[in-house]
Amino acid sequence: MNNLNDPPRWNIQGDPRGRGAGAGAGAGAGGGNQWNYALLVPMLGLAAFRWIWTRESQREIQKVKDQYNKDVSALTREMEAQYRDTLTETRRAAATLELQLEKERQRVKGYKQAMLSHSQRLQEEQKCLSQERQSLEEDKQRQVKSGAAGAVLHHALERESDWHRRATTTLRELEGQLVDRQNAYCSYIQPRDQRLEMERNMLLKVVKDPIGAGLDLESGLKDIFKRDQACAYLLNVDKTKNGSLMWVYLRYWQQQVTVQKHKRAEEAILGGEFQSQTK
Repeated sequence: MNNLNDPPRWNIQGDPRGRGAGAGAGAGAGGGNQWNYALLVPMLGLAAFRWIWTRESQREIQKVKDQYNKDVSALTREMEAQYRDTLTETRRAAATLELQLEKERQRVKGYKQAMLSHSQRLQEEQKCLSQERQSLEEDKQRQVKSGAAGAVLHHALERESDWHRRATTTLRELEGQLVDRQNAYCSYIQPRDQRLEMERNMLLKVVKDPIGAGLDLESGLKDIFKRDQACAYLLNVDKTKNGSLMWVYLRYWQQQVTVQKHKRAEEAILGGEFQSQTK
């Protein structure tokens, strides 16, 4: 039995019979057993330390894993909440934009219908003016063939030619100003204030001009400024390709100038005949 109070002998009891003659061999065997027991205690201590260290390491690793999973779960919930909020805001913004787009579509549709109706009305007026012009031309031919009346008509038309030239020049200048104004309206870089200044100057000029008052250019210009939004393609460099309603009005005014020329001549003839009859 091991004796803990005998450490120098490592609790090893040697063979008493072998201490004499076989001292060398006996001493070797006894020494080996002592070294085996001496190595056993440190190895057991090392194993115990390793077991404790491994257990503590596993506990720390598990603790880190649990904290990691907890952090990942919290981050995942936060990101999901942010994603839902962002998705809700995006859907709300998309719905608002869709509603605004639909309103713009309806407004553009209304503008198109109004411009179409207005263009049809102008075409009808243009047709009536063409018929009236044709009728005046026929009257002119009949009066020309009637001798003296033809001479009077020719004289009256010659007298109204100056008014016709001035009216034609006014319309030509107005056409150039409308082309510049529409180009300013379609431009992405020209200031809006500059276009509004051009419109004010045009209205002021036609109001002061008797020819403009006779042709009612003011109301036509206001209608063009309000409704004509036609522009050519983005890279267009030809200013005359812009505008739609303005060209309808210009053709209408040109025909009206011709009609008024004949009307003025007719009124001059009728006034002269009335004066001759009163005498």
